[in-house]
Amino acid sequence: MMCSFVFRHFFRISPLLGLLITIPVQAETLQQAWEIALSENHSLKAAQETVAAAEEQLQAAKAIRLPGLSFRSGYTARDNEPRLMATMGSTTIDLPVENQYSLAYQATASIPLYTSGRITSGIDASTAMLKASEADKASVLLNLKMQVAEAYVSVLRVIRGLEVAKSHVASLEAHELDVLSLYNQGIVARNDRLASQVSLADARQQMVQIENNLDLAQAAFNRLLQRPFEQEIALEELTLENINETLPVLTQKALDQRSELIALTKNIQALRNQATGVRAEDMPQIALAGGYGYQQNDYLVDEGQWAITLGLQWNLFDGGVSNHKANAISRQANALQEKYNDFSSIISLQARQAWLDTQETQKRIHVTSKAIALAEENLKVSRNRYNSGLTTNTEVLDAETLRIKSQYNHANACYDRLLAILHLKRAIGEL
Repeated sequence: MMCSFVFRHFFRISPLLGLLITIPVQAETLQQAWEIALSENHSLKAAQETVAAAEEQLQAAKAIRLPGLSFRSGYTARDNEPRLMATMGSTTIDLPVENQYSLAYQATASIPLYTSGRITSGIDASTAMLKASEADKASVLLNLKMQVAEAYVSVLRVIRGLEVAKSHVASLEAHELDVLSLYNQGIVARNDRLASQVSLADARQQMVQIENNLDLAQAAFNRLLQRPFEQEIALEELTLENINETLPVLTQKALDQRSELIALTKNIQALRNQATGVRAEDMPQIALAGGYGYQQNDYLVDEGQWAITLGLQWNLFDGGVSNHKANAISRQANALQEKYNDFSSIISLQARQAWLDTQETQKRIHVTSKAIALAEENLKVSRNRYNSGLTTNTEVLDAETLRIKSQYNHANACYDRLLAILHLKRAIGEL
């Protein structure tokens, strides 16, 4: 980026006096600011926890296909001993069948053999949800980096504005001395001196406002880095490489790389897999189970038994409950698909706007850099003419106004270009 100024001045604001002081401290880079913000930001930490929760959900979905082992036990006390009464001809037999007090326990191992895709669909849905949460985390990260970058540029912009304001005050102070000298010689009227004094006072009050804006800009920057508002900061001047790719290429990059679109895609996949899993619940489910059971009973020959079972469960009709649930989930997926289509056009527009901004700001830099030299020369000529009595005080003040305006315009063009490049990087997902 070609700008006619390079800043290596670092400032701090006194929390008590609000005085501008230059300090020789190590400048903080944008990369360092990003690292601090990313390590301290609560929204990013929340997104990381969401990813961790999705990972646990995936592990839970995978664990369903693994063998399960359960143990049950109980002690039963009855008010009397269960008995069996049977009549054989004219004889009635009364036999006890269970103890009045008994202990029972059972250990069972089971494993699903075939679930009609229910478990696989659950794993696929959980995997997609994990990818979606990772994409959401990436969006939070990029948004935070963009906020920090904007605050960083804002501080640099105000610092440059303060330098311009100080230049304005110095120029008007020099002009006021010229007017005073001419006034004392009786060459100019008192009105010229009053006009120069009013202009100087206005410039000084503008500088006070900018000093206040600098304090606010630094406080906003410190907040994003979770630091005290009044903490002193020193920022290194920011330079970014140009982006020379064409708009169609950049737009396609945005559509391919934006984490928001990736998250929507993965959420759609998760919902469709969930719908498949719900439908699979009505299909055949085959499982193998086996274990050992013990029932304390003095009237049984064998109180303990080993058993193995190959079981089939098939829900032939449930009134359409599962089908309606699956259709509802599919509708949710369709709704997200429509959001995806709409957001794709929004992202394409964002990329276009950011790219156009980079082109516009580059042209502004070229124009305003020339205007600075012209404004400086115009002021020089006007002051010489005024000191020679060939022009009015108003012309000098107007020339000074044009000079300061050209300085502000050029500084804003440079920092607008920095922001345009950062916004373009964010638009294509490469910040």
